[in-house]
Amino acid sequence: MTNGSGGHGGAARPGQAPQGYPQQSGAQATTDIGRLLLRCRDNHGIIAAVSAFLADAGANIISLDQHSTAPEDGTFVQRAIFHLPGLPAALDGLQERFGATVAERFAMDYRFTEAAKPKRVAIMASKTDHCLLDLLWRNRRGELEMTVAMVISNHPDLADQVRPFGVPFFHIPATRDIRAEAEQRQLQLLCGNVDLVVLARYMQIITGDFIEAVGCPLINIHHSFLPAFIGAAPYQRARERGVKLIGATAHYVTEVLDEGPIIEQDVVRVDHTHSVTDLVRLGADVERAVLSRAVQWHCQDRVIRVGNETVVL
Repeated sequence: MTNGSGGHGGAARPGQAPQGYPQQSGAQATTDIGRLLLRCRDNHGIIAAVSAFLADAGANIISLDQHSTAPEDGTFVQRAIFHLPGLPAALDGLQERFGATVAERFAMDYRFTEAAKPKRVAIMASKTDHCLLDLLWRNRRGELEMTVAMVISNHPDLADQVRPFGVPFFHIPATRDIRAEAEQRQLQLLCGNVDLVVLARYMQIITGDFIEAVGCPLINIHHSFLPAFIGAAPYQRARERGVKLIGATAHYVTEVLDEGPIIEQDVVRVDHTHSVTDLVRLGADVERAVLSRAVQWHCQDRVIRVGNETVVL
């Protein structure tokens, strides 16, 4: 969240449909549904102040979920879903008044969003296709609340697989030797055009300069063998060590490689009968599921960052 933009409660658990949404289908169901995410130091009266503000604005609170990291002097986070007739026209004024009357009082980071406006997402991939194609397939089926604006790859291999989804595909070669040039070309496509970048097995280092310049969050997926099996052929080396669990981790990207705030994780049990091929297949299944959940929760404004952790409401 940004300034002018992050316990107890009744919101749906992660992975469930949000509570309180009207039962109609299509845009009419969410046109006047808003979301408010906030984060601040815990203090007396926050819930009352937020609820009173929304009520005075004519909004009906549908769902309210919050959490404090400690009984005293903790960090307070909250996600509110509300219905307000005429929300699209009223949103800018609502945000401004909230900032002046509530957020300033509690030194809040906060963000208002419209449920009817899906986030524009760019997917970056290399040669491995399972995470990329899974996101495109789920999005086409209406399972993900997002619009895929583009796919960027440092290899041309996946262009034919992306084409049937009707998503623009951009091939921008990227290696260590031309990384700066490649990132500048990527930024020309991304900056101001997307709300989220998903690294769907994009096998290039993302620099701190890129993270700072892109202007939106990045979500990455990787196997959960780190740090034990870093680098090439992790499943081969995991098999040689006789691992009993394999899994995946989806996290926000920071300048520190693979140490950003974790959004979602999952594992599957394996044993001595599984070959390396089996491990790769099972690992791909877990990666697909974990990444799709993390992307969905972000697009539903369910994830609030608290330091190097996340709270998923």
